Amino acid sequence: MTTVVAIGLLLGVIAYALFGGADFGAGFWDLTAGGAERGRRPRALMDHAIGPVWEANHTWLIYCLVVVWTGFPAAFAAIMTTLYLPLGFAVLGIVVRGSGFAFRKVIVHTDYQRVNGAAFALSSVITPFFFGTVIGGIASGRVPAAGHGDSIRSWVNPSSLLTGGLAIAICAYLAAVFLTVDAQRGGEQDLQQWSRRRAWIAAWLAGALAVADLAVSHHDAHRLFTHLTGRALPLTIISALAGALALALMHRGSPRLIRTLAGVAVAALVAGWGVAQYPYLLGTHTSFTDAAAPTSSLTALVVVFAAAAVIVAPSITLLYRLQQRGQLESG
Repeated sequence: MTTVVAIGLLLGVIAYALFGGADFGAGFWDLTAGGAERGRRPRALMDHAIGPVWEANHTWLIYCLVVVWTGFPAAFAAIMTTLYLPLGFAVLGIVVRGSGFAFRKVIVHTDYQRVNGAAFALSSVITPFFFGTVIGGIASGRVPAAGHGDSIRSWVNPSSLLTGGLAIAICAYLAAVFLTVDAQRGGEQDLQQWSRRRAWIAAWLAGALAVADLAVSHHDAHRLFTHLTGRALPLTIISALAGALALALMHRGSPRLIRTLAGVAVAALVAGWGVAQYPYLLGTHTSFTDAAAPTSSLTALVVVFAAAAVIVAPSITLLYRLQQRGQLESG
């Protein structure tokens, strides 16, 4: 039962990395799109791409928090009492990002539009960075089982900082690929080329940061390094191949195939981390079993998983399908 809940948690992390990551990545490219005139059309493309679904993607974050809180309460307490600073910054980023995105659409004054646009773009970079530092702190064993660990060194360290940078690069890669597909559908060749170039840049950056993060883990989290280069290596290879193939097909591949390959690249990378981390939840000192709630609570959580699969999953799937078909108005 503990393993089933752990798999459910990993699936939630993958979903948030994919759908939330693409949204955050759009904000990154918004930040680097240039001035008001030069960046007008790229920003319009981003607004059209994420407008209908940008709030719905936080469903996966809420799901992950509820699973950890309910299924592994001891680990939840340890994480919250140690990594409260980066988690707080990430939540603040989500709030500022949402406010900036909403207000810049309705405010008429140009200066205020710029302020809200900058808030949206900067928070889109800050939020995945701090979530990445949290993952780095957990994976490198800097969260004590009893909690109340070092509130600074737990996330200001090479593993956490590199993982934060990797999170930004992954989000940027996903968004650039998806924007390329959207521009292709709209017949906007210049925006397609604009997005394609940025997808290549983000892919190379993500690859370099992933290699650097792996090298640091050799000294910082040796067990994790051993399994990343061992039992999780096939997933890493799948991630690299799918990501490269998505880039290669952006000139003439079908939009659905390109999106799928980009998603597989990110999903396989996150799954590889989960496989390498298992059976430990915190470093190498707290396993999923150690931190698990009583069996009755885990059983109830699995029942909720099944209910969500029947009730929530079809609604979310329909939302995404309508958005990809361009049948939703940006909100």
